[in-house]
Amino acid sequence: MHNQERFSIGAMRDFIPEKWRPWIMICIAVVFQFSGGVNLAVVSQMSGALALKMEDIMMAGYASLVSMALSFAIMFRLKFRFTSRVALLICATICVGCSLICVSTGNVVVLVLASFVAGFFRMWGTFECNSSIQLWLTPKRDMAVFFCYIFLMVNACIQFSGLTTVHVATWINWEYVYWFVIGLLLAVILFVLVAFQDKRFMPYLPLYGIDWLGAVLWAISVLAMTFVGVYGEHYDWFASPYIRMGSLIAVAALLFNIARALVIRHPYIDLSIWTYRPVWLTFLLYVLIDFFWAPQHVLEHIYMERILGFDALHVVSMNWIVLLGIVAGSIFTYYMFALRRWGYRRMLTFAFSCIIVYLLVFYFYLDYDLPKEALYLPVFFRGMGYVIVAICFLTSISGSVPFRIFFHAVTTHTFVSAVLGGVIGNAVLGRILAVVMKRNALLLGAELDEVNPIAVCVPLPQLYGMVQQQAMMVSMKEIFGWLSMLALFCLLVFVLWESSWRVGNIIHPKYSTIRHFMKRELRIDRLIASKSLVVSTKWLWVFWGIIFVGIILIIDNCVTFVNSKV
Repeated sequence: MHNQERFSIGAMRDFIPEKWRPWIMICIAVVFQFSGGVNLAVVSQMSGALALKMEDIMMAGYASLVSMALSFAIMFRLKFRFTSRVALLICATICVGCSLICVSTGNVVVLVLASFVAGFFRMWGTFECNSSIQLWLTPKRDMAVFFCYIFLMVNACIQFSGLTTVHVATWINWEYVYWFVIGLLLAVILFVLVAFQDKRFMPYLPLYGIDWLGAVLWAISVLAMTFVGVYGEHYDWFASPYIRMGSLIAVAALLFNIARALVIRHPYIDLSIWTYRPVWLTFLLYVLIDFFWAPQHVLEHIYMERILGFDALHVVSMNWIVLLGIVAGSIFTYYMFALRRWGYRRMLTFAFSCIIVYLLVFYFYLDYDLPKEALYLPVFFRGMGYVIVAICFLTSISGSVPFRIFFHAVTTHTFVSAVLGGVIGNAVLGRILAVVMKRNALLLGAELDEVNPIAVCVPLPQLYGMVQQQAMMVSMKEIFGWLSMLALFCLLVFVLWESSWRVGNIIHPKYSTIRHFMKRELRIDRLIASKSLVVSTKWLWVFWGIIFVGIILIIDNCVTFVNSKV
C-alpha cells in the first residue's frame, strides 16, 4: 500500500482498468463540488424568480459552507462506518434531493435547511473520493503535497462552477444549472451501482460516542453569526430586534457549547486545539487576510457593473484569470513549499506581497474608462495569494497539532476561512463603504447650488447620479488606499518577524493506525458508560442559567417589537 506501483482502489470492480480508477474518483469529486445546495453565482436570478431577498440566497449559500465545515470532525468515523459504495450512493442521492428542493422552494427556512444538508453530504462525498486516492498522489503520505492538490481541485471547481452557471443562466435559464448538476449526480449514482462493489476493506467501526448535541450547538452559533453579518445592513444592524436576537442566540449557544466541552470526554470540537500556537495564530491571520480580500465581493463587482458597465458574462470571465492565479499559486507552493521546504515566514511574505499588489493596482488603476485587460494583473495575484495562504495554514496545523484533534482544528479554521471571515469582512467593509460614500457625497455636492453653472445646466436627477457615482469612485479609491497601507504594515511585520518555524516531514498516519486509536477511545467510553461514572456538571448549571436569561431577553424583545408594530 505504500508503493505507488501497488496502489489500487479495491472498491471498484475488476473490469475497471487500474489506471482509470484514480481519475474516475477525481471526476466524481468534481461532480460533488458542483453540487451542494444554492449556487451563489445566480443570486440575482434566483432572488427574482423565487421572490426572495438577495440576503436570503446568500444565507442559504453560507449555510452550505457551515455544514461543510462541521463535517470534517467526523469524516474518518464515517469512512470506517460505511463502505465507499454506500457512502457515495448516500451522498449523491441526498444531494439530488436537496438540489430539487433548492430549485423549486420559495420558503427561506426550507432553502437554508436544504443547503445545510447538501453542504454536509457534498463534503462527505468529496472526502471519500480524495481519501481513496491519497496514496496515488503522494505515496509517502506527505500532507504538504496532498494539500496542494486539494486546494487546486476545490478552488478550480469553484471558478468553473461560476463560469458554467453564469453562461447557462444567461443563454438559457438559471434552473437548467440545477438540472445539469442533478443529471451529473444521477450519472454518478448509476456508475457507482454498476462499477463499485459493496466490499469492506477496513473493519467495521460504529458511530458511537459522537457529540451530536455539540455539532448542533456549533451549527446554531455559526449560523446565527452568519445571519447577523448577512442581514445586518438590511435590518440596520442593532437597531433591529432581529439582529439583537441573532447576536444573543450566537453568544448563548457558543457559551453553552464551551461549557459542555469543558466537562464531557469527547466534545465535537476539542478546546485543547487552542493551546497550540499555529491554531490561534493562523485563526487571527485568516480574519485579517479575509478582510483584505473583502473588496472582491464588496468593491470589485460594484466597480465592474456600475462604473465600467460590464454585464454578467464579462464579470464572470475574470474567473479565468483567477483560475490561472490558482494554478500558478498551487504549482509555486508545490515546488517551493512542499519540495524545497521553504519556511512559513517566506511563504507568507510572498502571499502578502500578492495581496499588496492586488490592492495597490486597484488603487492606482481605478478610473471610469479602464479596459478589462487592466484588471487581469490584480485578479491574478488575488487568486495566487489566496491558494498559497490556504495551503500553508493548513499544513502548519497538520504539522503541529496531534492527529487526534487535527480535524477539530480544520473545522474551526474552515468556519473562519469559508464562512465567518468573508461574512465579517464583507459586512465591515460594506458598512465602511456606506459611511464613507455618504460623507464624500455631502462634500462633493456642497457647492452644487442654484448659482453654480453646472447645477443649472444639468437636470437634477442626472446631477444626483453624477454626484453619487463620483462619490462611489472616491470612496473606493480611499478604501483601497487604507487597505494597502494596512497590508504594507503587516508585510513589514512579517519581514521583521524572527522565526525558525519551518516545514518538517508532515506524514499522514495509516488508516490502520487511525482506526486502532478510535477503537481504543470507544472502548474507554463504553467502560466509563458501563460503570456509570458521572462527571461534575456544576458549571453547566451556570450556563443553563445564562441560556434561560437569554431566552427571557429574546421573548422580551419579541413582545416589544410586536407592541411597537401594533
